[in-house]
Amino acid sequence: MRHPHLAAIDATTWPGVARIPDGRLVDLRARLAEAGFARACSAAGLDLDPAGTPDLVVENEALFPRLAVSGWLGLAESFMAGEWRSERLVDVLAALIATGYRPRTRLPAPAAYDGGELPAELVALSAGDGLSAFGGVFASGVPTTVRTAVPNHAPGRGPDTYFIDLQTFTEPVGVDREDLGDAQTRSVTMLLDAARVTAGTHLLEFATSGGAVAIQAAHRRATVDTLTADPAQARAVGEQLLLAGVEPSVHVSVIDSPVPGPRDWRGSYDAIVSVEKLEVLEPADRVRQLRAFDRLLSVGGHVAMQTVTATDAMTPAARQALDVLRAYVWPGLEYPSVEEIHKLVDKESGLRIVGQAHVGSHHELSLELQRTQFEGHMREAAAAGFDIAFRRLWVYQFALREALFRLGMLDTVQFTLTHRNRQGRR
Repeated sequence: MRHPHLAAIDATTWPGVARIPDGRLVDLRARLAEAGFARACSAAGLDLDPAGTPDLVVENEALFPRLAVSGWLGLAESFMAGEWRSERLVDVLAALIATGYRPRTRLPAPAAYDGGELPAELVALSAGDGLSAFGGVFASGVPTTVRTAVPNHAPGRGPDTYFIDLQTFTEPVGVDREDLGDAQTRSVTMLLDAARVTAGTHLLEFATSGGAVAIQAAHRRATVDTLTADPAQARAVGEQLLLAGVEPSVHVSVIDSPVPGPRDWRGSYDAIVSVEKLEVLEPADRVRQLRAFDRLLSVGGHVAMQTVTATDAMTPAARQALDVLRAYVWPGLEYPSVEEIHKLVDKESGLRIVGQAHVGSHHELSLELQRTQFEGHMREAAAAGFDIAFRRLWVYQFALREALFRLGMLDTVQFTLTHRNRQGRR
């Protein structure tokens, strides 16, 4: 039986949202899930009393069988179904994660990442520059750089430690929504500077960031190859390049796999840039990506890679909360720690990290501005074909990631890499 409140949900597109779990065993587990949710809200200091000013309002008890069967994914799908709501969504998610709320669940493994990218029409509804889905760096952040020794995770390849330039930024202040575009542009500028991109540089971007990196690099008179496994993304980027007047300097190519192997792409590049791609790749593809950078980077060249990382504060509850992103947005998503990235680079490639800039507080604010901008464009999103379930999902994913940054469980790092020795590794 189709429930009335789910009438607007397309069962073909959203089978997990359109169907409420049922059955005698589910009913029993739902009662336990309801009690567990109430305890978690109480421990988190969340008010559920509709007579007052509640932090969240449960509109339909279908929330509880979803929690019983799918845990945090069920919580998100219930939000997508309109079964609960909150005017303080980021606060609610942060409070539940902080209190360690972790309903028991067993979910099937998500599908493998196939290289698909976010639709350009969707990104434009929340991007400050109309192109970028990634975090920015605001002008009010003050950088500090120190030389820091880090362990060498590749035994037999050099000394036990080596030095990197470790850069941190103060939190942004006095920022409003109009500053988002400038912040995202500054993030690209930092990456291009780290990769030493100037006039005449031959630059590879993987995967394409929607045009932002390629356009700014072309304005520096670099020659750019930008790769994607998503044909729709390639067409969208081509249109942006044409509008920006840089099409002759940028070549957009579609490859057949999420990561360019030797048969997919060959060449030698002075610089390589990658923006928030490593964290959405499955472990085996992360190795392939680092080896591809190693293979394609010319001697003396540099890689600049912006990646969202997990901090030591990351908890099992937080990782479980990310189930919805793996189910509906980025199938391979798993935020690596900075140490894991260092080990990956040292052990699986001939590259070495030489610079590391931490900008997590700026990414947190970027997400807040992207979320509020998207919420202000709900009608435009509907007109663009994004249905009610998708619109709620998109608000939820912004709020969830913002909550994790607020809790200090996520950080954003720009890594600079170069070959470990002058000969490189061909």
